[in-house]
Amino acid sequence: MLKILFSPAEGKKSGGNEAKKELFGSNSAREGILSEYNAILKRGDENEIKELFGFKKSSDCSPYINNIFDSLLMCAIERYDGVAYDYLDFYSLEAKAKEYAKSNTIIFSNLYGPLLGGDTIANYKVKQGNNIGSFVPDRFYKDRFSYQLNLYLANSEILDLRAGYYDKFYEIKKPYTTLKFLKDGKTISHWAKAYRGLVLGTVAQNGINSMSEFMALEIKGLSVAEIKVIKNKTEIIYNIIN
Repeated sequence: MLKILFSPAEGKKSGGNEAKKELFGSNSAREGILSEYNAILKRGDENEIKELFGFKKSSDCSPYINNIFDSLLMCAIERYDGVAYDYLDFYSLEAKAKEYAKSNTIIFSNLYGPLLGGDTIANYKVKQGNNIGSFVPDRFYKDRFSYQLNLYLANSEILDLRAGYYDKFYEIKKPYTTLKFLKDGKTISHWAKAYRGLVLGTVAQNGINSMSEFMALEIKGLSVAEIKVIKNKTEIIYNIIN
């Protein structure tokens, strides 16, 4: 089976009507960091909350000031709202493709750590790179979840679509594949998010189960320019042709 590693987004959709469920790797493993997040919100220190969220105005914080343990829940792959998720266009996928994305995508959250796309989470806000009280999220989740991820991914091929920052949450120890996107011979950065989302949506829509199937897949607007293998990493370099 193919598993896709993916990044979260700073933006989130509000609301939700999903039931609470056991998250990847267990809920109890996250209890400390979630409790610390909740405690910061309960203290009500505006400056502390703005710092955590990465906002300048207190009015921007209000949608996220909720009890994390008693909030409306939504599947992670539906909760996030940003460029990559716009191009994933989850709601346009067929039912089978939606289930594929929920089951085979692992999203690395700044609050929750590694999540399956179908794991249900609250609306929250943690600016990338911020600590949560005494917790350093990337270090905490790398220490706490790497073993579970190694076991979970042991018999799967891996397509790593994460932004570079989220490498800090989990270091892949087995062969895996990444993608790079070129426009007019230059590496793109911000819009790489869009193409990662497009790739994930195309993979889900086609129910891709292996890297050999992925290599045979036509992805709109992209053509393979080069493939590099460095140790356990295969990097597929695409030219953007649209």
